Amino acid sequence: MLQQFSLLGEVSIVTGASRGLGFAMARALASVGSSIVAVGRDPIALEKAVTELQSSLNSDVPIIALPANVTKEEDRKRVIDETLKKFGKIDVLVNNAGINIRKPFLEFSEADFDKVVDVNLKAVFFMTQLVARAMIQRKKGKIINIASLTSVIGITNISAYGATKGGVASLTKALAVELAPYNIRVNAIAPGYYKTKLTEAVFTDEQRRQWILSRIPLGRSGIPDDLAGTVVFLASSASDYITGQIIFVDGGWTAA
Repeated sequence: MLQQFSLLGEVSIVTGASRGLGFAMARALASVGSSIVAVGRDPIALEKAVTELQSSLNSDVPIIALPANVTKEEDRKRVIDETLKKFGKIDVLVNNAGINIRKPFLEFSEADFDKVVDVNLKAVFFMTQLVARAMIQRKKGKIINIASLTSVIGITNISAYGATKGGVASLTKALAVELAPYNIRVNAIAPGYYKTKLTEAVFTDEQRRQWILSRIPLGRSGIPDDLAGTVVFLASSASDYITGQIIFVDGGWTAA
């Protein structure tokens, strides 16, 4: 049974891998044998993350840094081309890169909106398109998108973020159907509230923090390592008959 969760010999691209959820998911995939192509916008932060990953795993699994801005077409193509040149294949794509701009809806500018959409939705669409073309050649692949609690519920001051994450959930289902004939599974992980750099402002507001905790049946916010088991499951052969699903890892928020 445990062999079903092994990714030995597999190759995984993880975007937004330099910190937070992306870093934790990259570490989880590497811990079960997958080579990792870590993608991030900040070359210095990315190299630091890769060094930390390599030292913490104490294994010979290849982990490489590819600095790139996934909102740029040329960067996306370069990531795919360099991954294929080095490893000859792509088995797993984790579309984790994301941003948030916290503002009341009535104060949101078109530039703000475009920025959030470009990273959270447009980049996911076109990164997946490029990777899917490579996966189709081998008729094998796992796409893992990062949706959100806000894919299905509304929260104030993050309307654009919620709109993009709702789009990610819908895109996940559409691509699961369209890519199924090629043996490519497409699923999404929907985290609840996790304490990361992206949510730092929320957790420094004590009233807001208490409100969040009151909504979570398990009584605590998430930590990045809480996603480890889910991402490994979705990337491995243990989930081969699962596609088009949004798995909420939210401490029970959506069940309450």
